[in-house]
Amino acid sequence: MRNSRRAGKPAGRKPEKQGLTGLFTKGKNIPTTAQQTLPYREMYRDGVCRVADRYYTKTIEYEDINYQLAQSEDQAAIFDGWSACLNYFDSSLPFQLSFLNHRSRPGSRYSVNIPMQDDDYNSVRCEYVEMLENQIAKSNNGIVRTKLLTFGVNVDDLSTARARLERVEADICGNFKKLGVKCRSLSGLERLELLHGQLHPGSGSPFRFSWDMIPKTGLSTKDFIAPDSFDFRFSRLFRVGTTWGAASYLQILASELSDKLLAELLEMDAEMTITLHIQTVDQAAAVKSIKAKVSDIDKMKVEEQKKAARSGYDMDILPPDLVTYSNDAKTLLEDLQSRNERMFLLTFLVVNMAPTRRELDNDLFTVSGIVQKYNCTLKRLDFQQEDGFLSSLPLGHNGIEIKRGMTTSSTAIFVPFMTQELRMDGEAVYYGLNALSHNVIMANRKEAQKPQRPVPRCAGLRQILCRKAGACERVPCHP
Repeated sequence: MRNSRRAGKPAGRKPEKQGLTGLFTKGKNIPTTAQQTLPYREMYRDGVCRVADRYYTKTIEYEDINYQLAQSEDQAAIFDGWSACLNYFDSSLPFQLSFLNHRSRPGSRYSVNIPMQDDDYNSVRCEYVEMLENQIAKSNNGIVRTKLLTFGVNVDDLSTARARLERVEADICGNFKKLGVKCRSLSGLERLELLHGQLHPGSGSPFRFSWDMIPKTGLSTKDFIAPDSFDFRFSRLFRVGTTWGAASYLQILASELSDKLLAELLEMDAEMTITLHIQTVDQAAAVKSIKAKVSDIDKMKVEEQKKAARSGYDMDILPPDLVTYSNDAKTLLEDLQSRNERMFLLTFLVVNMAPTRRELDNDLFTVSGIVQKYNCTLKRLDFQQEDGFLSSLPLGHNGIEIKRGMTTSSTAIFVPFMTQELRMDGEAVYYGLNALSHNVIMANRKEAQKPQRPVPRCAGLRQILCRKAGACERVPCHP
């Protein structure tokens, strides 16, 4: 009897029922802390991140170029160049496009440094400083936009991953250079700072971390960026600390998309993250799959024609859906075989963050109105809020299985470029607000190729006043 108790179950006691919770969580490692929730293993100093056992990623930050204001020929050239950039990625190289809209901290804005002088112009200087501080504070309502490209490779060890990621990084930077886009690779410290900003939305808490702190404290990088708490108990909402959030995906219903969809979403005055997870399908596998679909559709057409012959009506009369599917499949097959097109699997995620639920609902209503204009629908991720939020982090991790098959041209329609910003460092001078992005225009003419003041191409009084303003703008700084 003792041996049976030791080896088996206790006598006279029935086995406990697991219930629905135990049924769904059986065999899964459920995170119990905020650090365990973050979907990566280790971050290295050079910017390489080990997301899984054999999966390593790296992130590139790129700047904007003039696309919305360009001529039609220039827009077509940028679109073709961006399509070529997408075609570079093969099936073994998944990548992620991230667009971060977050509130700027006071320390990250421009600082106005106009010292007072012992003359009669101090009142002018005070008024000028007040005007500059107001313009900088309300430039785009304090929204800072960051554009990132994260790519990853599946290899066995870190040394192989670094060599392959560096080669891929050089190719991507070369493709961006052809478009006239400035880009740079992010270090491990910069990637951690970006993650800290996403995991502490609206709090303004500073990021305090250095690599020397890890051996001194015995902590990992997750301990320095993790928020106070995660709350994923809600089916359609979540909380990060005291901030509310909602993760959604874009359901594309339109047959043709516009390149203004992404631009309008990024122009919103809200704290949000737009993420595009893109996986390239092998060309041979894509063509084989489309051919199989065409064969299935032709078989259905033959069956419909046989049914029509037995019923005694015209065999050319087919169901409208069958005719539409047949034409679309043949067009897609022709694009993959005769044109420079590839097949991609796209996951389009939108994560909104707000301090209150009312503001979050207003932001979601605005986003839904924008996407409905282009015949798309914003669907909430029911019971997948945790996976949606973690997939929006620029780590290359995609936990959402909702994917849409698209060709190169249909994927490239999400052009990530709007207008180029003019924000020079050093002793920059204020020249107004950008008409599209509503950011301040700060230029340092000492670092320009031609240090003359820019004058608009107009005749008459306006040009004269502009030239006089160039002479007067130095009065507050140099009496």
